[in-house]
Amino acid sequence: MQTRILLTLFLALPLITLGGCATGLGGKDYSREQARAVQEVRMGVVESVREVNIEGTKTPIGAGAGAVVGGVAGSTVGGGRGSVVGATVGAVLGGVGGAAAEEAVTRQKGVEITVKLDSGRLIAITQAADEAFRVGDRVRVLSGGGVTRVSH
Repeated sequence: MQTRILLTLFLALPLITLGGCATGLGGKDYSREQARAVQEVRMGVVESVREVNIEGTKTPIGAGAGAVVGGVAGSTVGGGRGSVVGATVGAVLGGVGGAAAEEAVTRQKGVEITVKLDSGRLIAITQAADEAFRVGDRVRVLSGGGVTRVSH
């Protein structure tokens, strides 16, 4: 029985770890699709900067891995029918816990940057806090492919 638990944990941990790698893109990060795409560049001045939290990812990986681990752990409770009930309850609780853990691990700090464009238009962009912005900074606003980011 212990061997089965260890094997399940060994198989589930990489899935949980992969879920932790799925983070959002910041001002300096580009997806593969964005790397060779044309972007519109507009210039402006930072009007305000506000710290925000960007929620983590919610993929089936965290819930699935948690359900597997919880199911195996729950199956060790009791014998016969008790084992089946324990496995079911463990899988449900493990799935909920795994989903919550994935979201918490991938949550990140962000900034909401309000920019007054040279055209006079006022816009706000939220992105990962991977670059420092201050009120009065002259910035570039890059837009393309449904993504907008602010950079110096």
